[in-house]
Amino acid sequence: MPYDPRAIEPKWQAYWAAHDTFRAEIDPARPKFYALDMFPYPSGAGLHVGHPLGYTATDILCRYKRMRGFNVLHPMGWDSFGLPAERHAMRTGVHPAITTKRNIETFRGQVQRLGFSYDWSRELATTDASYVRWTQWIFLKLFERGLAYQAEVAVNWCPAQNAVLADEEVKDGRYVETGDPVVRRMMRQWMLRITAYADRLLQGLDRLDWPESLKAMQRNWIGRSEGAEIGFPVHDGNGKIITFTTRPETLFGATYIVLAPEHPLLATITMPEARAAVAAYVAQAEALQETERVDAGREKTGVFTGAYAINPATRARLPIWVADYVLGSYGTGALMAVPAHDTRDHAFARIHGLPIIRVIESKEDIEQAAYEGDGPMVNSGFLNGMSSEEAKQVMIAWLQENRVGSAKVTYRLRDWLFSRQRYWGEPIPMLHLEDGSVMPLPEESLPLLPPQLDDYAPTPDGEPPLARAKDWVLTTVPGTDIAAWRETNTMPQWAGSCWYYLRFLDPHNERELVAKEAERYWMPVDLYVGGAEHAVLHLLYARFWHKVLHDIGVVSTEEPFQRLFNQGMILAHSYRDAAGRYYEPSAVVEQDGRWFAGSVEVHRAVEKMSKSRLNVVNPDDVVDEFGADAVRLYEMFMGPLDATKPWQTAGVNGVRRFLDRAWRIVCDETDALHPALRDEAPDANILRLRHQTVKSVTEDIEAMRFNTAVARLMEMANALTAEIVRPREIVETFVLLLSPFAPHIAEELWGKLGNVGTLAFVTWPSFDAALIQDETQEYVVQINGKVRHRFRAAAGLSDELLTAARSKPEVMTLLERKIIIKEIVVPGRLVNFVVG
Repeated sequence: MPYDPRAIEPKWQAYWAAHDTFRAEIDPARPKFYALDMFPYPSGAGLHVGHPLGYTATDILCRYKRMRGFNVLHPMGWDSFGLPAERHAMRTGVHPAITTKRNIETFRGQVQRLGFSYDWSRELATTDASYVRWTQWIFLKLFERGLAYQAEVAVNWCPAQNAVLADEEVKDGRYVETGDPVVRRMMRQWMLRITAYADRLLQGLDRLDWPESLKAMQRNWIGRSEGAEIGFPVHDGNGKIITFTTRPETLFGATYIVLAPEHPLLATITMPEARAAVAAYVAQAEALQETERVDAGREKTGVFTGAYAINPATRARLPIWVADYVLGSYGTGALMAVPAHDTRDHAFARIHGLPIIRVIESKEDIEQAAYEGDGPMVNSGFLNGMSSEEAKQVMIAWLQENRVGSAKVTYRLRDWLFSRQRYWGEPIPMLHLEDGSVMPLPEESLPLLPPQLDDYAPTPDGEPPLARAKDWVLTTVPGTDIAAWRETNTMPQWAGSCWYYLRFLDPHNERELVAKEAERYWMPVDLYVGGAEHAVLHLLYARFWHKVLHDIGVVSTEEPFQRLFNQGMILAHSYRDAAGRYYEPSAVVEQDGRWFAGSVEVHRAVEKMSKSRLNVVNPDDVVDEFGADAVRLYEMFMGPLDATKPWQTAGVNGVRRFLDRAWRIVCDETDALHPALRDEAPDANILRLRHQTVKSVTEDIEAMRFNTAVARLMEMANALTAEIVRPREIVETFVLLLSPFAPHIAEELWGKLGNVGTLAFVTWPSFDAALIQDETQEYVVQINGKVRHRFRAAAGLSDELLTAARSKPEVMTLLERKIIIKEIVVPGRLVNFVVG
């Protein structure tokens, strides 16, 4: 009978569920392996074939580790709060609680069809009341430690969503999720003091097995800068302008001061004759995004305030300008401009005719370009002749001695803007009192769940939807009759995903977030797989919360995720016409290398899968046609796990043929054991192939080179198919090696080979290095360094290699009538004849 995944796969999925095969329990006698997928947001669209890429990779490793004797924790859950659910609810009129539950059921069913070895007893959703309770509990701990506070701040406001966004959610002036424009406005918000952990977040990266590119992204986002703060007294006025610079040694070259349009001293110091121009310029700057303002290629605009500051080193008067390329949110919102040695300052000085004074010796023409390198100091008083590095330390000491400045470290990182003006999120567990103060809800009042609202649309003025629930908002301090008002902002979606990896360890604990025994046994996460797009969002936030939980004794590790792997993206073909309209692939035909939807010519492109592009491939459809094992194998065989590659449904058919071949290695046409299957000792060649394949597949799995591991299995299947006798021990090895990749068919074949129960915990095959080497190998013959012949001979030839090469008739012919000047032998590889 043919291989039929429609019968086999549901059978084994039911077996695993009935026997709790993958349930994980603490076992100090065994080494642990905690593998985690970045859990999905359960959208109404369900999974597409790109989602299982990372899930399949972690599942292969988990199945492999179980067979290596590891105690494996492999959980799954749902990141189910957030703006997408709310937007969907407003479009459809169905409450987000209903759509979220329905979507989770869809996602769970799709995931289970693919045979992933999750411990479903630990399943959770961030919208579960029991989960919300502990998310809010963590917020209370942040508040207790002074890490959660309210402030009137300039926020990223998205008019299309009527919502505030974190800095990390905005790129090039647009919301990264939707592309909607974002503007700046002032609002009172809850903030988390992530900046208090900036240095620890930086230092922790050094100990992590993460991609260097991702660690660099976090380092750049945190943006630690060492330098000095310098005070510049305002001439003929009160006040002092504090600037930050990473090059305090260039103070003698400062020729003007620049203030950000948001600087609090700007209105005070501006001279009457300049106030109108300054006010107009500030209004113009308010309309710009920060990314536009700091664009290096943009012309440097600015307005002179009419005021001057005093250079503390030279006593010279420096004109004070306002310019939008300085940000109020970075450093002190003011800078000393040294145009000879800073590109931005140089461009500004050239445009506005300001002085340029060289203070570091170089050959460059500073009138034409800034010199930003190091060198001997010049035109710098007591610093002259010093190296710029030495001068930096001397200048900092001088600033401190004269009480005009001090050493300072600043960060690009800003505190995390935590409030959201939307309904579908965790309510912030704080109360507002009549005297204007705030107080936390007592822990025993948690969880505080969102009230049932029919109208949950956000408002253009920023008033949160929860404010409409008057009976919910108006309350009293628990245990008293003191009037209070609940906080109506909610938490961002990132809150629930900050700590879910911890709740998986102990998901049913009602007394504490996680029991110490479970946390100490399972943490840290040994392998975390997900997309690189979370580098400065989820991953940075999760590390921050984890360090806070470490400080209060909840967790024992400094970092949550020891190893991180970013899987690539699976793209798909899309078809659109000249007007940008997309067409279903099924409606498109090819004619002479061109593509048409009816009479309309369309352009074919490989793009990210999305419903709007009509190119989403549903894994259920592919499983229906080819089986789950074929989908798993194809996704691994497409290319390296971290590469971006296009989906080709036709390519799944080739992998399915491999599975058919694997089936026929064990079974004949009647579904009985194949007559070639024998209890006989293998010959040397097939035994060598067995050990070579075990070694290759083992090393490839450990290194997450799954595409090459699948290729090795295909080679072994081809070899076994060609054998007249298939030794049972070799066939069993093949089935065990196949099992992490295609577990359903492997389980079925294992049973047909006479074994009872699951193979999930059968010992992984080992290899003998002595049996891996071929008896023969290929050698190269070169003449004057060019390859002219290849031949096979006994493996590992050294002294005998020259004689073996000379004895070959083809080599004799090549050397006829030639004078051999030198013979070079590379043992085990080649012979090179240098001839005249």
